[in-house]
Amino acid sequence: MPDKPQFELPSVAGVGTDIADVARIAKLRQKYGDSFLKKTFTDTEIRYCQDRADADMRFAARFAAKEAMAKALGTGFRDKIGLKSLSVENDESGAPRAVLDDAAKEALEKLGAREMLVSLSHLKDFALAFAVAAR
Repeated sequence: MPDKPQFELPSVAGVGTDIADVARIAKLRQKYGDSFLKKTFTDTEIRYCQDRADADMRFAARFAAKEAMAKALGTGFRDKIGLKSLSVENDESGAPRAVLDDAAKEALEKLGAREMLVSLSHLKDFALAFAVAAR
């Protein structure tokens, strides 16, 4: 019988995915402007997305990520968890990194998870996000 590994692989506590229509996000930005952005995204997300030519795709991907993370937590958006409780920043290499506020971190801990992993992808018309709450 082979020896048991001396480390534990992470397990999954929750999974979520979401797809966002880039045109819908563009229309919301046009109709509501900064009030939509400030209600939905963190200042860091707004700065990151607005600094790029394909801002609507970037905002759509982050919107999908928020939905995917809320699903992975099993909470949706209720109680203390709102749209700005869950955000995406980029690390030094440009990879997306999930950022959770205190309420979202508490929900993650209740699942027995230690971290939220997130992956984003986008095309001209749609943005997709996948989130995993990992133990």
